[in-house]
Amino acid sequence: MAAEQDMDRVTISPILDTIDIINNTLSSNLTNGSNATKETPFVARTDGMLLSYSFLLLSALLCVYVGSYRSIIRKNNQEKSGEKPDVLTAKDAAMFPFIASGFLFGIYVVILMVSKEYITFVLNIYFFLIGVVALYRALQPVLKSKTLFNFHFLNQIKKRQFHVTLFENTQQQTEEKEKHQTPPTKGNKLIESTTATVLSSTIHDKMHLDLDFDLVDVGIFFVCALVGVWYLLKRHWIANNIFGIAFSINAIEILHFNKVLNGCVLLSGLFVYDIFWVFGTNVMITVAKSFDAPIKLIFPQDLIENGLFSANKFAMLGLGDIVVPGAFIALLLRYDMTRRTKNGSALYFNVSFVAYIIALVVTVLILQIFKHGQPALLYIVPLCLIFPLFTALVKNDLKPMFAYEDHPTTDEKNSALQPTTTTTAAGVSDPKRKNE
Repeated sequence: MAAEQDMDRVTISPILDTIDIINNTLSSNLTNGSNATKETPFVARTDGMLLSYSFLLLSALLCVYVGSYRSIIRKNNQEKSGEKPDVLTAKDAAMFPFIASGFLFGIYVVILMVSKEYITFVLNIYFFLIGVVALYRALQPVLKSKTLFNFHFLNQIKKRQFHVTLFENTQQQTEEKEKHQTPPTKGNKLIESTTATVLSSTIHDKMHLDLDFDLVDVGIFFVCALVGVWYLLKRHWIANNIFGIAFSINAIEILHFNKVLNGCVLLSGLFVYDIFWVFGTNVMITVAKSFDAPIKLIFPQDLIENGLFSANKFAMLGLGDIVVPGAFIALLLRYDMTRRTKNGSALYFNVSFVAYIIALVVTVLILQIFKHGQPALLYIVPLCLIFPLFTALVKNDLKPMFAYEDHPTTDEKNSALQPTTTTTAAGVSDPKRKNE
């Protein structure tokens, strides 16, 4: 949702923020021998406005594109490892707008009861921690890629491998360890270490931490921590954007709707949610005025005039308007991967990606024409749903699209493997596979 705000105003919603212009500034004038404060609207230069909106749109498209293709890698890894994925069911999708509404109103109540300073302190620590982890998770596969960074010195550094294990012994394991440690073995560190290793592999323990890493991982984490400290101390818009892009890529990669129907339900629900909380109440505005966080991408429109560190008139794009449609577009890309054996094209991903670009451009144009805040999902949801669904209707692919599942349920997997029995004229049962 896009909204015009004062300099002290931050993004409208912690979940669904949109492109926003801060276009008011205060100037002091002396009138008739007395001090008077006059509010002068900030008018962005054309070049500054184009620069800021271009950055926001390109950043959003980068997050959607990278996150979508990384979701395919994650899905394939889960299938190979047998990991049970966390997917969004139709019930979850239907309940999400109500849960988000309750969460938003809960924050509103807390703001009314708790001092703003305490809220800001807690949020700063929280986003520092998850920001460092999200940034590390976004950078680590790229910087350790042998295709992009196949350098000799990096390969040498990667050879320094480390393994850290932290677990809590059970009572049975402690007793067994004491039983196996006879007096001659006690004090012998080598024997004690070997005994502990054998016992930990044969007796169930409560595993808490098991990490394998090398020096490259350490270097990446150190850089991410430096960015986190920079954001925590300065709250600079570049650090904000670094964390925001990392959050978006990770969220699109991880959030799996599983079915196209689930995505349609969630997008439709958040479409109503966004409009209601923007125009129906003042809850979002109150929440927005109370704290700031890297839940939006921002870019100064006065960068050319005031420079990198003094610019403060920002255009904004909320992460909700990147992650939610981005996860749906990623689902369509994964569906396209199942069709590539037939035609080798990513048709629905391309169509929905173009629809998302058009929706963002329309949002900016409406904002500039009416000079009033607009919920971006008002344009993103219809276009991102209509374009791919209409294409599937024309291609006679609507039924297979809605039948597709990222991760089939256990019951469906079992039923697919159960044989069916047919009886011949001689009365002999003939088991056949259901898929034959």
